[in-house]
Amino acid sequence: MTVIRRLVGGSIVFVLAASVSLHGQVTAERLLNTAREARNWMIYSGGYFSNRYSALTQITPANARNLELKWMYQAAASGAWQTTPLVVDGVMYLTQRPNDVVALDAKTGRVFWMYRHQLDPTQIVCCGANNRGLAILGDTLFMGTLDARLVAIDAKVGRPLWTTQVADNKAGYSVTLAPLVVKDKVIIGVGGGEYGIRGFIAAYDAKSGKEAWRFYTIPGPGETGFETWQPCAPSATVFCDSEAWKHGGGSVWVTGSYDPALNLTYWGVGNAGPDWNADQRPGDNLYTDSVVALDADTGRLRWHYQFTPHDRYDYDSVQVPVLADITFHGQPLKAMVWANRNGNFYLLDRETGKFLIGKPFVKVNWMDTFDERGRPHQTVQPPGQPTWPGNQGGTNWYSPSYSPHTGLFYIPAWEGYATIFGGTPVEYQEGRNFGGGVNRSYVPVPGAPAVPSLRRGPINNWTDAVASGAVLALDSSTGEQKWKFPMTDVTDSGILTTASDVLFTGGREGYFQALDARSGSLLWKASLGAQIVSGPITYEVDGKQYVSAISGLSLCVFGLRE
Repeated sequence: MTVIRRLVGGSIVFVLAASVSLHGQVTAERLLNTAREARNWMIYSGGYFSNRYSALTQITPANARNLELKWMYQAAASGAWQTTPLVVDGVMYLTQRPNDVVALDAKTGRVFWMYRHQLDPTQIVCCGANNRGLAILGDTLFMGTLDARLVAIDAKVGRPLWTTQVADNKAGYSVTLAPLVVKDKVIIGVGGGEYGIRGFIAAYDAKSGKEAWRFYTIPGPGETGFETWQPCAPSATVFCDSEAWKHGGGSVWVTGSYDPALNLTYWGVGNAGPDWNADQRPGDNLYTDSVVALDADTGRLRWHYQFTPHDRYDYDSVQVPVLADITFHGQPLKAMVWANRNGNFYLLDRETGKFLIGKPFVKVNWMDTFDERGRPHQTVQPPGQPTWPGNQGGTNWYSPSYSPHTGLFYIPAWEGYATIFGGTPVEYQEGRNFGGGVNRSYVPVPGAPAVPSLRRGPINNWTDAVASGAVLALDSSTGEQKWKFPMTDVTDSGILTTASDVLFTGGREGYFQALDARSGSLLWKASLGAQIVSGPITYEVDGKQYVSAISGLSLCVFGLRE
C-alpha cells in the first residue's frame, strides 16, 4: 500500500493510493432527511434537531450483552479527544488533535487519507487544544481551527480547497466546534471567552468561503441589547469597566441546531467576560448565557432567552439546543428542551422563545424562583460560602439525548458539586487571560481531595461527598426525573439513544456502557482504559450496526458478536 505525502497550501495531506469513493454527494436535501438515513451520521448531533437519537434497532436490550470490539484507531496526539465522527456511506471522517482530519473505512478502520492543518504558532486557546468535529456538504468537509480559520477539504482525497480567516487568533479567538451546514451556508461560532473576545456567530458560503452574515453575541451601540451593558455609576466604589461590552465574552463553542420549518438556527452562548468579577460589567450582559434564535438566511435575531443574567459563575450556556415535538398541557408544542450548566432544566417554545418550565435537576442555591417570564431570582451566597452547582456546572458541553420513542430527555450530570467563588478586578489586555477571579472547589469532607475541574489522572481518589456523576432521565414535558444511573465518578461523556431503547454513554473512569433507555438498568459495559470525553455515535455498514466511543487516544468501534 502506497502512502503519498503532499504539502498543499502550507498543510500536509497523507493519502493512500486509493481515494475515498462516495456513494453519493451529501446534498442539502440529504441533510434535511437524516432520519431516513439511519445508517449514516452526517451531522454533529445526528440531525438538525440535535437529539443524538438513531432509528437503528439491530442492537437491543436483549442482545447488547453480545457487543464486542470490532476495530480500533489510535490517534497520535495526547489530550482530551472530544470529536464526534461523521459517517457517510461507509466512510468515517473525524478530527483529531490539534487540527487533523482523518478518513477511515467505517467497517475496518483502514485509513484512506489524513489532512494536517499547520497552525499559526501564535494561537491562544483556553482549556485545551480541542476540536469537536466536522460538517459535510457535497464532497466537501468543513473544519474550524484553533487559529480561528474555517477550512474546506475535499472529502475524496483530503486536499484543502479554501481557507477563510474568521477572526484574529492573537486576540484569543479560536474555532473548536463542529460547523453546522444549513442549505448552502456553513455556520460557526468563535471561542475565546476567557480572553475577552467579543463573540459572534457567522455563516459562510460553502463554495467560496465568503462571509454571508455575522451576528455579534455582544451587541454594540445602537443594537438591541446594548442597554444591558449598563454604564458605570459615577460613585462606584469598586472597579468598573466603562467599555465592558468591547471584550464581553459571549463565546460560542458547541454546535447549534436548526428547525427547517421555521428556518431558525439556535445557538447557546457562553459566559460574560470577565468570568467571575461581575461587578465591573453592570447589567444583564446580553446575549451571554443565552440561547439565540437566528434567521438561517440572514443571521437576524428572532428571539432570545437568557438563562443566567449578569453571570458571576462562568455558567456558559453553550449546551446543545435540543429540539423536540412534544405534547404540553394536552397540546402539541414545538419545544426546545435544555439542561443548563446552571443546574436547571428548561422547556421553551422554540417558535417564540417563551419560557414554560424551569426546574433544578441537581442541587441549586444561586437562585430560588423564576418569575412568570422565566427570569431567575438570584440568591448570591456570602463570601467564602459554596455555590451549587460549581464552576463546571450541573452539566456542561457534553451532548444530551432526546428519544421520541420514550419521550425522555437524557443528560450527563454532576451531582453534589459546589465551588467557592471569588471575584477580583481585572483590566483587559489583548491576548491575556480575562477570568477575574480565584475559585476553589468546595470540599465538605476535611482533608479529602477536591474534584479536578476539567481532567483527572488515572487514579480516582476523591470521595462521593465532593461530587459524583449520573445519567438522568427526565420527562421532556415536565422536567420530572424518571430514573437515575449513578456513577462512581463525574462524567464528561455525551449520550446516544436508539429506537430499540438502548442508551450508550461513557465516563471518566473509562467505562463504555449500554443502558436500558426506559429503566436505566445496566445492560453491558466495557473498560476502555481511559476517560471518555465525547459522545458515542451509531451507524450501519453492509447491514450491520456499529457503535463507536473514544477513550483516551483510542477510537473504539463495537458490533454484535457473530
